[in-house]
Amino acid sequence: MFYKVQLKDHIRVAPKHFGNAVNDAVIKAVREKYAGYIDEDVGFVIDVLGVNEVGEGVIIPGDGAAYYDTTFELVTFKPEMYEIIPGRVKDIADFGAFLTMGPADGMIHISQTMDDFVSFAKDKVLSGKDSKRTLKVGDECRARVIAVSFKDPMNPKIGLTMRQAGLGKLEWIEAENKAPVVVEKKEEKKEEKKGKKAKE
Repeated sequence: MFYKVQLKDHIRVAPKHFGNAVNDAVIKAVREKYAGYIDEDVGFVIDVLGVNEVGEGVIIPGDGAAYYDTTFELVTFKPEMYEIIPGRVKDIADFGAFLTMGPADGMIHISQTMDDFVSFAKDKVLSGKDSKRTLKVGDECRARVIAVSFKDPMNPKIGLTMRQAGLGKLEWIEAENKAPVVVEKKEEKKEEKKGKKAKE
């Protein structure tokens, strides 16, 4: 899910930016510091929206840069458990598929790609035995987040599934929605009425 997040930080403005207006110099420094930043609480930083407040600058002897207490806003992407996310298949391996969700990639284990027995082909295609469905690089899909780990902040792990209803390759979902609904008709049991015979 995408969020707008407000943060406060001590921002270091290098001497090369001293010729710019303070706000311009600070926003450049914020962008430099937070470009590609990943954090468990914040998520994946997409962009800096703007600077809300800049305090007085402080120069630390021996550094030469100025430091400003700054409040600023970021746009971030943070995957949430059980969230449904659209994406595109980036790569396929014998153990599953990698789905790119814009700022981050998730992994779908081969057993979670479809509700079928799945086999891997050398041309990077996953195929369902009974359903005859195929999954290849470039396919547009819809998946659900089932695991999120930020143990390695530079390489967070996002686990996905496409085995639930309404998930999978968009073509599969379309086909399911267009499929006619078969209603089984149950034969109604006729109740036999027992007549009472009058005794003479």
